[in-house]
Amino acid sequence: MFSLAKKYFGAYKKELIIGPAAKFTDAVFELIVPLLMAQIIDTGITAGGGKGYIYGKGAVILVLGIAGYGLSLLCQYLASKASQGIGTDIRNDLFRHINSLSYSDLDDFGTSTLVTRLTNDINQIQLAVAMLIRLVMRAPFLIIGAVIMSVRIDLKLSVIFLITMPLVSLVLYLVMFRTIPFFKVIQKKMDVINLRTHESLTGVRVIRAFAKRDTEKKRFDEANDDYAQTSFKAAKLSSLLNPLNYCILNLAIAAIIWYGGIRADNGFLTQGQIIAFVNYMTQISHSLVVVAHLVVIFTKASASADRINEALNRQPSVTNGNSCCIPIKEEQPAIEFRNVFFSYGNNSGYALSDVDFSVKRGSTVGIIGGTGDGKTTLVNLIPRFYDCTGGSVLIDGVNVKDYTFGNLRAWIGVVPQQTFLFSGSIYDNVSLGNQNASEEDVINALITAQAYEFVMKMPDGINTCLDQGGKNLSGGQKQRLAIARALCSKPRILILDDSMSALDFSTEAKLRQGIRKIAEVDEITVLIISQRISSIKYADKIIVMDDGCVVGNGIHDELINTCAVYNEIYLSQNNTQGEGNAS
Repeated sequence: MFSLAKKYFGAYKKELIIGPAAKFTDAVFELIVPLLMAQIIDTGITAGGGKGYIYGKGAVILVLGIAGYGLSLLCQYLASKASQGIGTDIRNDLFRHINSLSYSDLDDFGTSTLVTRLTNDINQIQLAVAMLIRLVMRAPFLIIGAVIMSVRIDLKLSVIFLITMPLVSLVLYLVMFRTIPFFKVIQKKMDVINLRTHESLTGVRVIRAFAKRDTEKKRFDEANDDYAQTSFKAAKLSSLLNPLNYCILNLAIAAIIWYGGIRADNGFLTQGQIIAFVNYMTQISHSLVVVAHLVVIFTKASASADRINEALNRQPSVTNGNSCCIPIKEEQPAIEFRNVFFSYGNNSGYALSDVDFSVKRGSTVGIIGGTGDGKTTLVNLIPRFYDCTGGSVLIDGVNVKDYTFGNLRAWIGVVPQQTFLFSGSIYDNVSLGNQNASEEDVINALITAQAYEFVMKMPDGINTCLDQGGKNLSGGQKQRLAIARALCSKPRILILDDSMSALDFSTEAKLRQGIRKIAEVDEITVLIISQRISSIKYADKIIVMDDGCVVGNGIHDELINTCAVYNEIYLSQNNTQGEGNAS
């Protein structure tokens, strides 16, 4: 919490100083009111001071109330401004930092917990900042001030205050000591609820297709009930604060009235002073309840601050390079893997082992292999979504780690396995990687990606708005738009990661011909990952992966005779097609 305060509070010094000062002044006014009430009772009523005296003191109380109200409004405004501003600053920095993390860092955290930290945890910080400005100065001052004022009125009667305060503080400590451990657990359980919600919403079609709505509802209910039970335990303990405090304080008020009456009968106190004592005890009781709630709020905020700091302090495992202007070396391969090893975790085996090959500029390379053999992992090392564990990956003879992210990824167009489109127009989606793209550039990319025809049939053509994730499109349409998006960025390297799986053979063939044509003109190096041999059969080079290793490297005709894995895939697909034709 302190590190966040040190970093973000500086921009709101004015609010953090003036706000508590206004509330402090309001508290001073509130402490004066019981004394004025005592004077009205003792002098204005009992001693016959008259209506003028009573009206005069009443006017002072009214002025203090109006002034206090104005100061409270000022403090509320400043508290809102500071809390919302600090929350916005933290949210912006955290979002920016999350986007700087590598795939492996994001894998470690998980989507659900990052969403919780960006929303619920920052909300807890905002609430704590608001309460810091509004109440942290006021509540303790009222307690201390009320005790001091009561001592000034009558020392013997104020002993009741001095006995009551340690008892209330003991109750506060015991309850908070038991509830504090629950708050960190509650935030983690909120992560689980977010995870269940995210899975249910993103996988809703699968859930309904397999009639698993009841199962998913049960999983969500279990997570929700677990969260509720933990919250209930914390709330049950916290709920003891008010009854116990009020019990002690009401007994103290009764003692003040009883002992104060005795002191008044003996002439040591007046009726007005007893009323002032009761008012001060009431102020203390209310302030202690506020303090109890503040302890809960700041404890939650502390747990949330730790979680936010954990994310902010996580250094990206993939760091930006230093070289931004490296000239293209025509004599060097466009892409080269030199004895590359890669592991997803320290305790896991290698996903890639001793991968070694090079790709000429302007050539088309097919990558094939079984599921889980490392094809996607291989191409993810090129734009540095991950960094290799051993060996090196080079582009134009330069290690990819030496390039800046901006330059490296500007040269590479990637169409991932899981196609994702943003809500907005088709034009905005296709031109995402090239903000300077003209309408002609977008149309040319759509034509090459075999998407122009179906786009122009839509009501607004390229200006047609897409639903979130492109849900108003078929799988094949989304894949073609994703390919058009990559082409529109005018890349030097184009990576198609199984991105034609939803296309029919005729459309796929036309798409491959279109890509080959622009690749030859612009010298684009194309990497195609596919499960279909027909998709990569005519590539300039085919790389065959098996269990993270390159077991074949050549053209189609060579691999049929020299690579057992490739030959097995070829025969299985041909046999399947033959059986389908026969049937």
